[in-house]
Amino acid sequence: MAAAEPLNTVIIGAGGRMGRALARAVAEIPARLRISAAVASTASASLGRDAGELAGLTRLDVRVTDDLAAALEGADLVIDFSQPHATRSNLAVCRAARKPLLIGTTGFPVELNASFEEAAREIPLLVAPNTSVGVTLLQELTRIAANALSADLFDIEIIEAHHRMKKDAPSGTALALGRAAAQGRGLPEAHPKDATSRIGERPKGDIGYAVIRGGDIVGEHTVLFAGTGEQVTLGHRATDRAIFARGAVRAALWLAAQPAGRYFMSDFLGLNSIA
Repeated sequence: MAAAEPLNTVIIGAGGRMGRALARAVAEIPARLRISAAVASTASASLGRDAGELAGLTRLDVRVTDDLAAALEGADLVIDFSQPHATRSNLAVCRAARKPLLIGTTGFPVELNASFEEAAREIPLLVAPNTSVGVTLLQELTRIAANALSADLFDIEIIEAHHRMKKDAPSGTALALGRAAAQGRGLPEAHPKDATSRIGERPKGDIGYAVIRGGDIVGEHTVLFAGTGEQVTLGHRATDRAIFARGAVRAALWLAAQPAGRYFMSDFLGLNSIA
């Protein structure tokens, strides 16, 4: 039996650090995936460059373009790690072309969730604030711990640290951990309070966020359950951005075989918690 052809993969945000890391991750499994197109914004200095050379690989004869619709011709799946202001437009183009789409971009407005739900009726869609396998497990553990450690006994504080160039705060991953904690306690999702401006006592049951920005920190997340006389800490530290790219590439490969629907990294890993 002849081996299946590798899936044609489109990378949106090809000129960024994650875009280049994604290209390298795709190159690690050439029998399963290949880059068929690479897309960047009209203002990107990467336009016209070869996607392989841009990522420090051998030449792929794939020029970076700003025409997403044309790039999707013949594509089997799409991975978007671009900018939050472009998420709505990228989603609409991929939906119209009926292409499976994984979005790893963070910082987009919460009202875009309605558009995600609509698009997921027509295409396989996975939106992940963090594509690390370890962070996905951390979210599940946070749900379990929040369910077991009641608000009467334990406060929850989410602490995150990233490099000084990161634009959104709290990070998308910190917000996802907050959602997991709220789900574990059966609470509605609440918009995080600014940890730097909060004054006075913390109301019982509130989930707090603390943000650190500095240097070249790739990503650190800690969920602290603080009780009287004891603390429980769950955490994850990333030391190499490649873990996010590898997780995204493998999740996208899985996504391409799924029917239309809204998916999460926990679906890809087969994790089913109390949520």
